[in-house]
Amino acid sequence: MDEPAEIGRRVQQLRAHLGLTQRQLAEPSYTPAYISTLEAGKVRPSEAALRFLADRLGTSFEELSTGRPAHLATELRLALTDAQRELATGSAEEAAVSYRRLLTDAEHLELTAEQAEVLLGLGECSLETGQLDNARRHFEAAEQLLGDEPLPRRARAVRGRAIAHLLAGELRYACYLLEATIDELNASGLADPEALVLLYAAIIGPYIDMGAHARAAHAAELALALAPQVSDPALVAGMHRQVARTFLAEGRTADADTSLAKAQAIYRQLRLRTDLAHCHWMRGYVQAQDGELTLAEQELRTARDMLTAKRAVLFAAQVEVELADVLRRLGRLDEASELLTALLELGDRHGAVHAGGAHRLLGLISEERGDSDAAEEHYVLALGLLERSGASGDLADLCRLLGDLLRRGGRTEAALDAYRTGLGHRAAPGTTTLGPAPATPSFLPR
Repeated sequence: MDEPAEIGRRVQQLRAHLGLTQRQLAEPSYTPAYISTLEAGKVRPSEAALRFLADRLGTSFEELSTGRPAHLATELRLALTDAQRELATGSAEEAAVSYRRLLTDAEHLELTAEQAEVLLGLGECSLETGQLDNARRHFEAAEQLLGDEPLPRRARAVRGRAIAHLLAGELRYACYLLEATIDELNASGLADPEALVLLYAAIIGPYIDMGAHARAAHAAELALALAPQVSDPALVAGMHRQVARTFLAEGRTADADTSLAKAQAIYRQLRLRTDLAHCHWMRGYVQAQDGELTLAEQELRTARDMLTAKRAVLFAAQVEVELADVLRRLGRLDEASELLTALLELGDRHGAVHAGGAHRLLGLISEERGDSDAAEEHYVLALGLLERSGASGDLADLCRLLGDLLRRGGRTEAALDAYRTGLGHRAAPGTTTLGPAPATPSFLPR
């Protein structure tokens, strides 16, 4: 709402244009003296007064209170829906062009809520294209714009920031952001089911990568308990996709596949192509775990092709790590090596965890080719990347591979050092975040 002087001037101009006296405008609800004081900018009118006056003056409440024609805001919101649809079904780069144009319009019209929504969309575009610094900036800006809003309204921005840090390999900080927000929601009495499901689903991935499997399972359990209270089908699908990871970690591949099938059905109905591609990716991983390597290759190639078509560079590169592992296990070492080498040329754009995974696979391929020196080099590079990220489970496995390689080469002391490092990373599973696990929401049984 504008300042009283601006609103008063607007009322006076519209009244004069219609040829109304102050008494004619005021009656029967107000007095001529009140209209005179309002037009002089000496009083801030209530919403009820402005709605009454807008009706008498033949305009909208929004136009009278802000000077902004209502149809402009409506048109912007419709265009925002189109941009969201474009991101879901088309190219992230093209959607970003639409979002940037809408951001200029929203800033000009001073539509704070719409500015925040546009920034969230730009953040999602940047995640897909691998521009993680830009993604963080967009999500932070959205969170700042919503600073005066209740915490549930800011949950998407927090989740976006955490995912950007996660994809960059900063698992510990991603967990910290999500845990702190979950605890704040519960402590404030604003235990909004949709916000909590969003946050619990987001925290499962970093928990698993850090070896905190008990926390991941608990987060999945809470998300499933809250799901019946969630009305957004895309949010429910995202939860099922993440819960599948906890089933996989427990060796429950059939349950994981069932959970992914639920998510896939929803994404297909909503035409959310990036999310659907993620389901193919996960199903490929499940099949690889079950030894169904031919089916796994098909699913992973489908996921990679869908993400490439959307120009989702970051996610497509990550799928290629899984695909390379399947190709290696099928004995197609040259294809796997070529895929991984091309991926590593992207640098850290795909995050330390996946870069570490790529070097680990190249180490295994080098071992299978009998090149121990190259294998050691790749394992050491992977170790540095994974130590930076805090991916404890992967670190322990990598130390075992490096230790075995060194032991076979007769370097017993170096092998023992590698084994000790691996044991250190396995020593305290589930305690790798910056604080205690988030409390259970008060409205759920403990």
